[in-house]
Amino acid sequence: MNPEEKIPLCVDLDGTLLQSDSLFETFCLLLKQNLLAALLAPFWLLGGRANLKLQIGERVELNVNSWPLHNALLDFLRAEKSRGRKLILATAADRKIAEAIQARVNLFDEIVASDGKNNLLGSNKAAALVQKCGEKKFDYAGNSSADLPVWAAANAAIVVGSKSLAERAAAVTKVAQVFDAPRATLKDRAKLLRVHQWSKNLLLLIPLMGAHKWTDPAKLIPVLIGIAVFSIGASSVYILNDLLDLDSDRQHRSKKFRPFATGKIPLVIGLLLAPLLLAIAVALSFVLGKQFAAVFGIYYLLTLLYSLRLKQVELLDVLVLAGLYGIRVLAGGVVADVVVSDWLLMFSLFAFLSLAFAKRFTELRTLRGQPDTKVKGRAYVSGDIELVSSMGVGSGYLSVLVLAMYITHPSVTALYHTPQFLWLACPMLFYWISRVWLLAHRGHLHDDPILFALRDKQSWLVAALIGVIGFCAGPK
Repeated sequence: MNPEEKIPLCVDLDGTLLQSDSLFETFCLLLKQNLLAALLAPFWLLGGRANLKLQIGERVELNVNSWPLHNALLDFLRAEKSRGRKLILATAADRKIAEAIQARVNLFDEIVASDGKNNLLGSNKAAALVQKCGEKKFDYAGNSSADLPVWAAANAAIVVGSKSLAERAAAVTKVAQVFDAPRATLKDRAKLLRVHQWSKNLLLLIPLMGAHKWTDPAKLIPVLIGIAVFSIGASSVYILNDLLDLDSDRQHRSKKFRPFATGKIPLVIGLLLAPLLLAIAVALSFVLGKQFAAVFGIYYLLTLLYSLRLKQVELLDVLVLAGLYGIRVLAGGVVADVVVSDWLLMFSLFAFLSLAFAKRFTELRTLRGQPDTKVKGRAYVSGDIELVSSMGVGSGYLSVLVLAMYITHPSVTALYHTPQFLWLACPMLFYWISRVWLLAHRGHLHDDPILFALRDKQSWLVAALIGVIGFCAGPK
């Protein structure tokens, strides 16, 4: 055996073995499981970071099995373990966290961790490892500049991170090996903000288009600003939702690739960015008037309640989703100073209710063949799929009925020279709703029907044909 292999290998947890940070993982859990307790975090911090970690850890139900690990490093550690090398988990995380990680990986011979009083970070960790192993009598795997004092006391460094960090480590000890850390791409950042979801906020244009006033800059510009407000606000909610749904996202077939779930973007970024985006959206909303700000406030609050609790209540969740789409239409009317008719709101309710049911249906479809299996993070079980389908199709066809009644209303017919052409929009909508559900039953609809429509050529064709029908009706 090589003499260096007899030297214990001490391994950091946060950002090294774990592609995340246990403190923020547990804080996000606390936000979801006990929001009131989370508000006490600043007071716990007065007792030191070690006390903060202890207090949070004692109040959450841990499930570290879903936390993302650095697989390349993990394989390396297993190989070292198989050669008989002693492995020590040396972390600033609380001991409860460290023990849970050890129970998962079953690799480490000893654990050195924070204990509620002493925060084992930087020079404190270096002193603890020197006391346990001796000066230059251990190798150390770390990931940040906070590990430089530990590397200075170590025989060799294993660096998880950038080339520049490896160069800094090489200045204080020899570098034995370097592992790349996960890096966020531009696509990851766009996915974090859900830029592709901003297209839903084009619904604010509907009242303006329905009133044939989209060519009026005095009305169009405020609506475009309103779309920006809803987009920024929506990104804030999406980020918060991702922070609260880490566990369920990591067990989902596609959501497990989200930036927070994979550890590509640190959770602390989300905890700072979510309130910042909200502050920007609120400030812009007041620029458009108090009434619009109130509508946006209702939208944000309802979205927040949905993320925290309402999405776990059967039927109420789809009603809220449909309502959020309807609020966008209402907000468009408010900012454009255009009256939104009851017919339009009713049509929006049934149409979006159908799409909300379709979203739930696609989640349930993945559980076919698993009787009474519950969708993770939802209140539905696999046996509900046929009922969900029936309610969704029924809601979609009701929206066609409401459209038929809407286009015969005097306030609508007065806007066209030959309003009879508008009847052709009904079979177009009937076709589109039916096709969405047919594709859902065949397993070709994924996650969000609205996003599907924005990417589907036939959906664009139907929209274009409805536009042609409106043109043929002769807008006044």
